[in-house]
Amino acid sequence: MRKEKPIQRYNALERINHWIVAFCFMLAAISGLGFFFPSFNWLMNIFGTPQLARILHPFVGVVMFVAFLRMFQRYWRHNLINRDDILWAKNIHRVTLKEEFGDTGRYNFGQKMVFWLAIFSLLLLLASGVVIWRPYFADAFSIPMIRIALLVHSVSAMVLILTIMIHVYAAFWVKGTITAMVEGWVSAAWAKKHHPRWYREQRQKQQEEEP
Repeated sequence: MRKEKPIQRYNALERINHWIVAFCFMLAAISGLGFFFPSFNWLMNIFGTPQLARILHPFVGVVMFVAFLRMFQRYWRHNLINRDDILWAKNIHRVTLKEEFGDTGRYNFGQKMVFWLAIFSLLLLLASGVVIWRPYFADAFSIPMIRIALLVHSVSAMVLILTIMIHVYAAFWVKGTITAMVEGWVSAAWAKKHHPRWYREQRQKQQEEEP
């Protein structure tokens, strides 16, 4: 029996974009924890000095947001919730035992939740970050507004950090996921097991492209 060809999960531009978001997230999250917890002030040295951290942190956040917008533009249709996702969620106990369930498309319900939590958190981080961004915008807002923005920024940051931690854990938990984002390809067996509907769509596309 002929072995099936690997399937491209992400092209080079998609992978570069993903790692830009990941790199910016690490810089922003680490420096942000340094701002938030006095005992973690030393984390601000990730930018060299605390002074540089305060200057560069918001710019890194903007770059991360813009890069994620590119991901949103490309993937939002694949992350819309459908009936199969509800079935997947109802059988989450089977999924935690590494049993696949349902006719999953490009992304399962868990991945879709990570996607929407990330974009919601980033929108709140951007909006609140503008309010507290000195010396550019903060002077245009009242002290009470800045205090509210600081609270929203802090809570949104913690939600995003927890969301990304779940994302990273799941990527290591499902063998082959990291390879997809590093090399861009997955085996046919991986696609068939974890994303059967997406597998069929890709196979049909390959057949149509073959001479």
